[in-house]
Amino acid sequence: MFDLDRIISLLRQGRHIAEETVYTLCLLSQELLMNESNVTHVNTPVTICGDIHGQLHDLLTLFEKSGGIEKSRYIFLGDFVDRGFYSLESFLLLLCYKLRYPDRITLIRGNHETRQITKVYGFYDEIMRKYGNSNVWRYCCEVFDYLSLGAIVNQSVFCVHGGLSPDVMTIDEIRSVDRKQEVPHEGAMCDLLWSDPDDVDTWSLSPRGAGFLFGGQQVQEFLSRNGVDLIARAHQLVMEGYKEMFDNGLVTVWSAPNYCYRCGNVAAVLRIDDDLSRSYTIFEAVQPQNDVGNTILPTRKPQMDYFL
Repeated sequence: MFDLDRIISLLRQGRHIAEETVYTLCLLSQELLMNESNVTHVNTPVTICGDIHGQLHDLLTLFEKSGGIEKSRYIFLGDFVDRGFYSLESFLLLLCYKLRYPDRITLIRGNHETRQITKVYGFYDEIMRKYGNSNVWRYCCEVFDYLSLGAIVNQSVFCVHGGLSPDVMTIDEIRSVDRKQEVPHEGAMCDLLWSDPDDVDTWSLSPRGAGFLFGGQQVQEFLSRNGVDLIARAHQLVMEGYKEMFDNGLVTVWSAPNYCYRCGNVAAVLRIDDDLSRSYTIFEAVQPQNDVGNTILPTRKPQMDYFL
């Protein structure tokens, strides 16, 4: 018997989930996600959440501070995995919530939800450590390919992981992208997951090696052309948890406090109410623990930079 509530309870405790259970979870999730469009329509009120990066205990805090999945509606802007110690449990918990409350949670793909990036930044190694083989990693990567590329809240707030693309003038154009694939190294799908806002006059090459830098003019043109008021995105560490730019036409939301267990930042989520008013909830990190309940001390080991 497939007991979703029991699996949720185990995941919240960071407990081991059998490989065959993960396989079933991922299969059910694919069947559900394949019916969602590239850009999902979401109603208010809704809470928009940024990067999680495997910080399970902070994800639990996020739900606790923002009302909980039983009472609230959520959009997660991607980057569920890598960097943190509980990438698998964090991602599977969100999938379980999606299966349990399909209308209350929207999952958007981040640049880390790919085979290439997870091979380098921790998720693949975590799976090998926990299972002794890469099967569970493969099951999860199959789910990554079905995640939406964006969401639109009440026709007024466009949600995406990274940012804008010179190949995407309208939100409708995103609907024609073939998303069921590994993220390409260039083009519209790549840019949506990799681009960043910056103080630039026009589209510029990104130092990340993928996507573009875009400025206030590109944001205002996109908002005007699409009749929306706000772009909500994640993808960049913000020490204060969130950062509004370009006359409040864009906001970066970051939801992984004390990122990599060493950055010392706070985290935030953004609530959009029925009147489209915005309110932010700030929260701090809880002390992370490892698989046997011992406190994890922050590492001073430098993290690798992005490369492609």
